[in-house]
Amino acid sequence: MSSSAALPIPVLPTSEARGQLSSALRRFREGGALAAPVVFGAQRRPEGVVIPFELYAELLPVIEDVEIAHLVRERDKAGASVPLADVAAAIGLNPDDYQ
Repeated sequence: MSSSAALPIPVLPTSEARGQLSSALRRFREGGALAAPVVFGAQRRPEGVVIPFELYAELLPVIEDVEIAHLVRERDKAGASVPLADVAAAIGLNPDDYQ
């Protein structure tokens, strides 16, 4: 997903972003979750972002959902899965014995 074209926020070189952290914190205190983030990266390509903690806390459930979706895709690429009962039977265990 490439969102760099949709960014209305300037992408700062890392050294400039570092220098603006104090002013960003002031903006975050004043603006809360709606304060503008600091986007930075090499050669003005967006690679990182600093956002208000309030916004991060609101986004955390969505971030967790995205992480889970990534894991599901990775596991899906790995191929077919084998039911646990089949694995247990293959090594001589009865799953009913462990309930």
